[in-house]
Amino acid sequence: MPVVDRRTFLGLAASATLAGCATQKATGPAQGTSAFVSPGGPEVSAAEQARKPGRVRDFALTATANGLTWSYGGIVPGRELRVTAGEVVRARLDNRLPEATSIHWHGLALRNDADGVPGVTQEPIAAGAAHTYEFTAPHAGTYWFHPHSGTQFDRGLFGALVIEDPAEPLGYDQEWVVVLDDWLDADPDEALAELKKGMSGDHSMKHMLMGATSPLLGGDAGDVRYRDFRINGRTAADPQTFTAKPGTRVRIRLINAGGDTAFRVALDGHTMTLTHTDGFPLAHSETDALLIGMGERYDVLVTLKDGLFPLVALAEGKKAVARALVRTGSGRAPAPDFRPRALDGRVARYGKLRPAEHVRLPARQPDRTITLRLTGSMSRYDWAFNGKPYDPAVREPIAAGERVRLRFVNTTTMWHPVHLHGHTYAHADTGIRKDTSIVLPGMTLEADFDADNPGIWMVHCHNVYHQESGMMTLLGYRVQSGGSGSR
Repeated sequence: MPVVDRRTFLGLAASATLAGCATQKATGPAQGTSAFVSPGGPEVSAAEQARKPGRVRDFALTATANGLTWSYGGIVPGRELRVTAGEVVRARLDNRLPEATSIHWHGLALRNDADGVPGVTQEPIAAGAAHTYEFTAPHAGTYWFHPHSGTQFDRGLFGALVIEDPAEPLGYDQEWVVVLDDWLDADPDEALAELKKGMSGDHSMKHMLMGATSPLLGGDAGDVRYRDFRINGRTAADPQTFTAKPGTRVRIRLINAGGDTAFRVALDGHTMTLTHTDGFPLAHSETDALLIGMGERYDVLVTLKDGLFPLVALAEGKKAVARALVRTGSGRAPAPDFRPRALDGRVARYGKLRPAEHVRLPARQPDRTITLRLTGSMSRYDWAFNGKPYDPAVREPIAAGERVRLRFVNTTTMWHPVHLHGHTYAHADTGIRKDTSIVLPGMTLEADFDADNPGIWMVHCHNVYHQESGMMTLLGYRVQSGGSGSR
């Protein structure tokens, strides 16, 4: 079985996929790739060494196909990976799928050549081939992994990655990782092809969802008709049960691995204390429910009461739920479609959250503002940034050491969960640290980050059907004097 590792890719990228690429500034001419740091250049290696890599933890993953379901190791979600911050993840992926694949380690400020974007940071992993990812786990928190190859993760290819804090400040008794998902049970490429035909009326609408609306999401809630919705791979009719004793203080790590669905989550009979979003600590606050877009993660603390309680994830605007059960005592589970009152109580929103002080980004004026207008429509299915679909030859230049402001201006009538690779930004208004954020229709989100992780990094909508229709772009670190470029 052929193996392509990240060192081999350095030569491949320069001579093949990345060769001849250009960047376009809003106010200037295109530049060649020699102007940019390469994914495996010395700048990337220096940044990795600055993370002070610790002991190596080896993992083996196998991507397999079983009909319409593709998975890691034959289970959905894939087996949870758990390391301690500062350790080195060395993960070998054997690709037994019928097509090329990759793994993106979502939310991590990792070395660029391990980011898992084919044609940008690595060569695609061909069917029958293998690839080894190796990177230092930089920050404690809740993360996840999935392909960055077409619509593959909407087939079931995803899993949780938990990076533990060696000096964990939270006090709790147990942990529970909760992965939310929308289950298509169909070929997502077929669904995408149908959506791309738009609303012309001259084709069947087997996969297109009409009439899904949500005030929390500003209107249209989603595009795709899913068969059901799941928590940790289980349906509402066959839920997973988390068992504990009354009074247990549990940390719940929530991950939305869906392709097209936001979830409103509540634990019946309990309030939740929000502690983290996208891996980074928050000033603690209580809520009855939270809204979580695709790619987002939230950590909450809950002190469990005595009885049996459903954890319910409402597929926002889609009139269906996913659920699991929490059992600490006697009690009968309610009907599978039960909706706790808490879902209609206090819903955590960005504007009311604040970062923990020790992760607040220091005050500083942006050196550079990049405006990304979210454009497109359901009728044409032409989702894009600034009216231009994704082109891997186009990169927005940034420079190491800059404070960069991303200004997301949503001109569409649809909400979009935008995601930045390789960095954690701060919302300019509240300071909360995130890597994936919901931008409501007609709204503008400003997010600041320090350019401290060299390479070529993707920005995209984490609705898999929007990103694959063109709502993606790239940021590229410019080579400093004496740098490597793409050689």
